[in-house]
Amino acid sequence: MDVTALLREDHKAHRSRRAPQPRGRAMTAVVAVAAAAAAAAAMLCGCGAPAPRLDGARHAAEAFEQALADADYTRACALLAPQTRQQLEEDQHQPCGPALYGQDLPAAGQVDDTQVYGRQALLRLRNDTLFLSQFDDGWRVVAADCAPQGDQPYRCSLKGG
Repeated sequence: MDVTALLREDHKAHRSRRAPQPRGRAMTAVVAVAAAAAAAAAMLCGCGAPAPRLDGARHAAEAFEQALADADYTRACALLAPQTRQQLEEDQHQPCGPALYGQDLPAAGQVDDTQVYGRQALLRLRNDTLFLSQFDDGWRVVAADCAPQGDQPYRCSLKGG
């Protein structure tokens, strides 16, 4: 699943949260169906299977944000996905470190929400939204300084080509 598909999935999730909530017996039926679905998913996926991926994505995002806070742009660049790093260097006509410094990315704060879809992740931090992909050597930031645009995909100031 690519970042565009991830954005669509996130948009669908936001739309579904606005749906009217069932009441009374209908609510009991919904809860029973949801519990059965969760139990089936746990049996098929294995108990706690997503936890390592969630933690991995969260730790990568936190490491990226800490590197930016420490002005350690070499470390922050190492946490970028290869295409994101390449696009940044091409757009800014300079190596990643100085190019990343020039982006003036916001201090994102703590991670409020982590969603993982296969090898893609969406992380909402207090002041930013990040998109990550899982590579053979770990999670890497694909896009940062992202803002939702209503029914449109997120607009990100730092992203890969």
